Amino acid sequence: MTGTTSEELLAAQACLRLLHTARAALSDPAAVSPATAATLLAGPIAEADDALRRAGLAGNEAVLIDRIYDLTPPAPPRSPEPPAAASHAPVARSCARKGGRS
Repeated sequence: MTGTTSEELLAAQACLRLLHTARAALSDPAAVSPATAATLLAGPIAEADDALRRAGLAGNEAVLIDRIYDLTPPAPPRSPEPPAAASHAPVARSCARKGGRS
């Protein structure tokens, strides 16, 4: 991370939880009434508001988005080098002596 504080990261995580909850609650309007959706979203909205306030980003979510884009993911672990390719010369010579193909 280059400029994102842990409080900003917590705010981003809370906003993502709110987004996922909203998607789930609003994905089938016929199944969830507006009152039920509001009840389902009340907790995640309060959590996101509180996290944004603690990070100093309340009312300035654009800064949070900039911070999120500033995050750099950890480098993927390096895979071990493959073993050196075995020489096929002995097999080719053996096949050539028998009149086969390599």
